[in-house]
Amino acid sequence: MTEPTSTALPRTLSPSLFLFTIIYGGMVVLAGVLGNKQVALGDWLAVEAGIFPFLMLVALSSGVAELHGQGTANRLVLWGFVPLILSIMLTGLVLALPASPKMEAERLDAFHMVLGQSPRLMAAGIVAYGTSQFLNVTIFSRLRGKDGAGSLWLAVRGAIASALSQIVDTLLFITIAFYGVFPIANLMGGQMLAKVVLSIAVIPFVITGLVALGRSLDAKEGGA
Repeated sequence: MTEPTSTALPRTLSPSLFLFTIIYGGMVVLAGVLGNKQVALGDWLAVEAGIFPFLMLVALSSGVAELHGQGTANRLVLWGFVPLILSIMLTGLVLALPASPKMEAERLDAFHMVLGQSPRLMAAGIVAYGTSQFLNVTIFSRLRGKDGAGSLWLAVRGAIASALSQIVDTLLFITIAFYGVFPIANLMGGQMLAKVVLSIAVIPFVITGLVALGRSLDAKEGGA
């Protein structure tokens, strides 16, 4: 007997979606680690360094929405919870395991200081990530409309969606993580300003570059 054959094509990811998905998962995990450092942007503006991978998440989700549609971008954001939650669980496991007696005390203390986030901080990160990323994809896609083509308009709506979603991200994260611990108004204002400035100054170029890269990769695959 011959086995029945199927005419259905195998489900595969396009080269751009495959690449962007891998980078997206890495940025989700990296954002929490880099957020332990405060970076000075000039003499008057400071921001936690986790914003840089987080802005990459914004650019990647917007790029996927541009190339593959809002539904695919939303699924990318949803799947981003997997590496985020797994990294939190694995970090908790490693922190709970006994350290080698040969490990220097200073190194161990630094490890616990950097990675030993409180449950409140973890919850704030999860809520802020999901809300702001879904909001970014929604705003970016709505601004596109039916005729949203062209690099300039792509850059403008990318900046608008990023700035608005980052404001919401800041409101949620700082309120959940620090409300009642210390006054948060100044911290919140400074973080919002920094994120809006970076969204306007950086995101348009990153999104435009990612979309151009994605189209190039997919065109080469289609022509192969």
